[in-house]
Amino acid sequence: MRYTWLTDTVTPNLDRALHYTLLWGLDAVELRTLGSGQDRVPFVNEEKLRRRLLDHDLGVSAVVPGLFEGPLSDRVTWLNDVAAFPEVAQFCTRIRCRTVLVSAFAEEAAPVPWSERADPLRRLGDVAATHNLTCAVLNEPDMAVRTGADLAALLAEVDHPNVHAAWQPATSVAAGEADAAAVVDMLCPSLTYVRCADADAEGQLVPFGEGVVDWDTIFAQLHHGAYAGPLSLLVQGTPVSTWGVRAATRLIKLDRAQRTAARPAT
Repeated sequence: MRYTWLTDTVTPNLDRALHYTLLWGLDAVELRTLGSGQDRVPFVNEEKLRRRLLDHDLGVSAVVPGLFEGPLSDRVTWLNDVAAFPEVAQFCTRIRCRTVLVSAFAEEAAPVPWSERADPLRRLGDVAATHNLTCAVLNEPDMAVRTGADLAALLAEVDHPNVHAAWQPATSVAAGEADAAAVVDMLCPSLTYVRCADADAEGQLVPFGEGVVDWDTIFAQLHHGAYAGPLSLLVQGTPVSTWGVRAATRLIKLDRAQRTAARPAT
């Protein structure tokens, strides 16, 4: 299992982000924006990024370039996203990252069938395949896909070997989805990325381990299903140094405990 975190939830400063990564005992970073101008990947200082990653012996678990964040009805924009994907892919290859996190479009006034949302993702998957990359689709608040069940339904429609699931359990809980074990069963084996945050009873993000998300069950089911992808932490709470190390420690201990419990008796 690879322990990672979304850095710009705390800082867009690369050096600070890598310092926290090592301080908290994590293995890699998930990158969305970097630099004083909070530039979106891949349009960042790549030379510095590659040098710092090498210096600290850290990897990149995924990049979040902002693809398919608009409405599906804006055909020009999502076609441009597909056309721009090779540039993202080349950036990923240079920084040795194999996963691109993408959205499933903004919610629209009229219902849109999964089959219509699936076509752009399938096209993106075709391009990703030529670069040996995986596109992982996120369930996100205020977007068309919020629950794990909806994510599973969409991916079943996409049915592409290079388009997988990136699940955010806190978003599922905030959307009213309570059965974590069932969601893991639905998403496996397409699940390739898990975002680790927590939410309170009202669906607001809180520090990891301080909310109502049933992480014990989730980790148990992930190990039962032989999940081996990244666990990406969203750090909440201030001061960051205190809550970051606390959240990372909880994440690693809980995952390792469930991994040990899942091992067959000898």
